[in-house]
Amino acid sequence: MNQMSSWAIKNPIPIILLFLLLTLGGVVGFSGMRINQNPDIDFPLVAVTAARPGSAPAEMEVQVTRLIEDSIAGLSGVRHIYSNVSDGVSTTTIEFELGTDTERATNDVRNAMSGLRASLPQDMQEPAVQRIDITGDALITYVVRSPTMTPEEISWFIDNDVSRALLALGGVGEVNRSGGVDREMRVELDPQRLAAYGVTAAQVSQALNNVNNNLPGGRVTIAGSERAVRTLGAATSVQQLRDTLVPLGDGKTVRLDDLGTVEDKWSEPRRLARYNGQEAVTFNFLRSRTASEVKVADRVRAEVKKLDDAHPELTISQVTASVEQIEESYLASLEALLLGAALAVVIVFIFLRDWRATFIAATAMPMSLIPTFAILGPMDQSLNVVTLLALSLTIGILVDDAIVEIENIVRHMRDGKPPYDASLEAADEIGLAVVATTATIVAVFAPVGFMPGIIGQFFKAFALAACVSVVFSLLVARTLTPLMAAYILKHTHHEDRDPFWMSGYLKALRWSLANRWKVFVIGILFLVASIGTAVVARMSFEFMSPGDTARAAFQVELPPGATLRQTDAVVQQVTRTLEARPEVTSVYAAIGGQDVTQANVYADLVPKGDRELSQQAFARTMVDQLKKIPGARIRAGIAQQGGGPGDGTTYTFSLLGDNPDTLNAAARKVEAEMRSVPGLANIVNSAAIARPEILVTPRPDEAALAGVSAGAISQAVRVATIGDVDQNLPKYNLGDRQVPIRLQLTEAAREDLTVLENLRVPANNGASVPLSAVADIRFGAGPATVARQDRSRIASISAELDGTTTGAAGAAVNRLPSVQNLPAGVRQVPAGDAEFIQEMLTGFAIAFASGILLMYAVLTLLFKSFAYPITIMAALPLAIGGAFIALAIGGANFSMSALIGVLMLMGIAAKNSILLVDYVIMAERDGMPRREAILDAAHKRARPILMTTFAMGAGMVPIALGVGADVQFRSPMAIAVLGGLISSTFLSLLYIPAIFTIVDDFAGWGRRILHRKTAGQRELAKPRQGPLVE
Repeated sequence: MNQMSSWAIKNPIPIILLFLLLTLGGVVGFSGMRINQNPDIDFPLVAVTAARPGSAPAEMEVQVTRLIEDSIAGLSGVRHIYSNVSDGVSTTTIEFELGTDTERATNDVRNAMSGLRASLPQDMQEPAVQRIDITGDALITYVVRSPTMTPEEISWFIDNDVSRALLALGGVGEVNRSGGVDREMRVELDPQRLAAYGVTAAQVSQALNNVNNNLPGGRVTIAGSERAVRTLGAATSVQQLRDTLVPLGDGKTVRLDDLGTVEDKWSEPRRLARYNGQEAVTFNFLRSRTASEVKVADRVRAEVKKLDDAHPELTISQVTASVEQIEESYLASLEALLLGAALAVVIVFIFLRDWRATFIAATAMPMSLIPTFAILGPMDQSLNVVTLLALSLTIGILVDDAIVEIENIVRHMRDGKPPYDASLEAADEIGLAVVATTATIVAVFAPVGFMPGIIGQFFKAFALAACVSVVFSLLVARTLTPLMAAYILKHTHHEDRDPFWMSGYLKALRWSLANRWKVFVIGILFLVASIGTAVVARMSFEFMSPGDTARAAFQVELPPGATLRQTDAVVQQVTRTLEARPEVTSVYAAIGGQDVTQANVYADLVPKGDRELSQQAFARTMVDQLKKIPGARIRAGIAQQGGGPGDGTTYTFSLLGDNPDTLNAAARKVEAEMRSVPGLANIVNSAAIARPEILVTPRPDEAALAGVSAGAISQAVRVATIGDVDQNLPKYNLGDRQVPIRLQLTEAAREDLTVLENLRVPANNGASVPLSAVADIRFGAGPATVARQDRSRIASISAELDGTTTGAAGAAVNRLPSVQNLPAGVRQVPAGDAEFIQEMLTGFAIAFASGILLMYAVLTLLFKSFAYPITIMAALPLAIGGAFIALAIGGANFSMSALIGVLMLMGIAAKNSILLVDYVIMAERDGMPRREAILDAAHKRARPILMTTFAMGAGMVPIALGVGADVQFRSPMAIAVLGGLISSTFLSLLYIPAIFTIVDDFAGWGRRILHRKTAGQRELAKPRQGPLVE
């Protein structure tokens, strides 16, 4: 390594060519990289959906969900199994361990399902298995308006034209429509007419399916040519459909419109969308996993504009876009990077007062940063908060090596040597120190890249970006910097005047060397005090600090049994309350979907600089205000898709158990006690609320006499009330698509219980009997939804965090008596962010310990001594102490970003010590006594140490002060680094020399003991003189 610099100075052409090529590669790599909010932290997810229309959740759970869960529990790599059973649909999501091949996992699940088909009820379709490829939130939501089109036409335009155009773009994973309607042929049957003709709705539906259909008819050869035969029975117009004759059992027929009305309409709406209070049809899209959020959004914007221009009869306008915040955050990260670099350059100039030297130091930054992308790009890393953060943190380190080299060269030039000779000598002299500092930083970051789980994904992105850029900075400092210094620096008369603070510093250093044990104790006290500060400041753990995205989201839930109209009325009330606030620019609501009793409301806010309340404070104020709406449960925040950590604004407590009654009782008890925990607001228990039901129980004797089975009753009631299952519905041909023909009783009839009692049920010998003759009909109740996790029932209690963090809330809840004494068969499981915090702390502790061990190993090899690395690493506790104090003062908590900052410090704090210790060893080797060597080293190295600290601190300041978007994630890290930098630099200048003497004395004492112990061995090893032969 030492000859590298002199070779570079003597052979400039290959070095210049190398950096030109690296820069070119970096630019190409950068332009091809994806721009995302977070690293790719998606667990491989596979979803199994089983539908059985009209089936109650309690039945679905036993007959379908449990069987599905049992069949997939044994697959390899399964991390968690989540199931949600609602009315007629069971959805099971299997979360696999990170790194599991998704294709293989999906195939395993598919195989398990095909083996299970025989055990499932016969009247349902095979469960659908699909890999979940979408990730994150809806990036942009658009609203489609038209003065001339019906809701059905707008809906078809979105389902057909828009989704076809957008899914053809690479990277769009899914296009969702909200609001609007689906076209259907509605046959509203009159119950009296059905009774008069003696038929049931199910029989009419079945007969129509047989009559109204286009079917294949085989193949014939006529007049020497082959012709296909087609059977065309389908009606081609609504009138023709009305005139269709439906065969009755006893050889009679009846026209369809004699049984009720036939209309070309749409299905009963189960979802609605509103934009600023007005009903609208909207659509949004989600990206697929490997796509770039920002680039996909740009492509979609261009495509939507094309669609808008091509269709003058409608307008498509943007409602809300979460991608804008990602774009802002990306630009803010780049700004912080450039600002940090500029400040670092200014500091170098203030210290060196020579623009040529400053120019050389400044060149080191782009030359280390740009080639980094040449490595990160091909490794499929994205440009996200974490990689950009790693780079803005390493800016300081990148310029450090160059500063140390230049400072050393300038010092040699002050001795009267020309730049060329000074560069050759100085670069070789400091080679070891520069290599050692880079090696320690890489040694600290490398283990972090191998951390398991989601946290590992975050840290891997960080470690890669940091290690690669630091290695390039070493390359620059050993080749390009000395080369430029040799040819660019002018040999002017560099005056060798000490800075004004040097004499005071050397005086303090002499005192600390004279009182080294006192200094040692002071260092230990500092560490204890800093940990004490953190405890007093009540610092706790959270996964990520909640961000301010200028977009507040609310969940609205009505009691089970509520209709879409009732939910809509509440949402309109919420919208009006939100619109009255000055902070709100627009309100978008998506109502219904899976469940008509639920809605999501999004309020876009003015930028955070233009309002007094933060997004979290605003959401909390609004929830308190909206509590006055009767019969609705309203909470802030929306559960996100695709798993992964939340946004740090809510706390979730989960209980698992197999007995639903015990579980719900325990959950209610915990919920009641959680209300007394300070810092938790709007506590909501997800334990299923009972929904009103109508129970039809066959009377065994009468049913058997009439020959009526439970299946026949179920089918008769289901078809009459909601229509047949989708696969059995007759279809109406529109040319480009088929529309289902849904037969069901008129709306008035479906609201009348006597009609239900008089429904005809097919009996033996072709007759039919009224339902009330063979079954009892009564009111009842059952769970509205069933939530399960890892093959047990789960009850979750969620609360909003009001001025506290996930870690602190979890600790407080775990102290509650009801949590301490859970009933038998009920256990607590980590839920929400708590699971990730647990994972983060264990993974981090391992990475931290291995980083320090690796660092010790690297330093031992470089310095060829076991003692010196201990001195160098003595600065680490001081740095961590400084970080604790800074975080406590800044009011930040231990989140993932603060931990990244602490890691960063490990490498940086060691850097200053290496520079000092390296020079002391060199001076001692030249025959200088220890004390003089230490003072000389401090005199010569204090300046570059302070320079690198200030340059690095300057790079951190804009982030710590919170300039730009997405500050909540970045600032705790910058605060930790700044605090640690300041404490470790100032203390290491006084503390390390004192520790060095203590360690050196111990090492000397150890050497002397060893020398004494092995003296006998050495005597024996001396060659003996043989006896003299006469």
